[in-house]
Amino acid sequence: MHVFGLTGGIASGKSTVSRMLRELGARVLDADVIAREVVEPGTPGLQRISERFPGVLGPDGRLDRVKLATHIFADPAERAALNAIVHPQVRAAFLTKLQALEAEGITHAVYDVPLLIETGLHTAMEGVAVVWVPRDVQKARLMARDGLDAQAAEARLSAQLSLDDKRAHATWVIDNSGAPESTRPQVEAVWRAMLAHD
Repeated sequence: MHVFGLTGGIASGKSTVSRMLRELGARVLDADVIAREVVEPGTPGLQRISERFPGVLGPDGRLDRVKLATHIFADPAERAALNAIVHPQVRAAFLTKLQALEAEGITHAVYDVPLLIETGLHTAMEGVAVVWVPRDVQKARLMARDGLDAQAAEARLSAQLSLDDKRAHATWVIDNSGAPESTRPQVEAVWRAMLAHD
């Protein structure tokens, strides 16, 4: 099984690129989706979170992400405790999904992970595609998308590894600063390059 990483930054258009890859026939595993699945009601992940962070379940027995965020937002130790619970669960679920794809006869898969480089996961991939836009474009898109002022947008961008830093680890850079019509041929070329790995 050949596994490639896809990453980007907030408001870079990673989900657009992910959708384009799916349209081209790529099997894309989304780390955010997996992270939600491993904390569904009845999962060991949710049970461990509720034991470690009392009061974070809503009346419906589901994880209340807002309450959890207040626990971990300002406290790196609490965030690390949450990651220590969730990350191994996500990794195990990812491997299970990969095995299922392999059983289907799928030979190439893409793992869409926002923090691929920050977590060091990129080193386990056969190649990494980084969705990149210039910082001023990223900031303008973030302000428009989330209704933020320049200062709030800058604070969010500064909390992440910059796209230029991520770009340094890329096998392929997808420049998403133009119209979707200019992004699609780049995505097609990257998918062809991924399929060429055998």
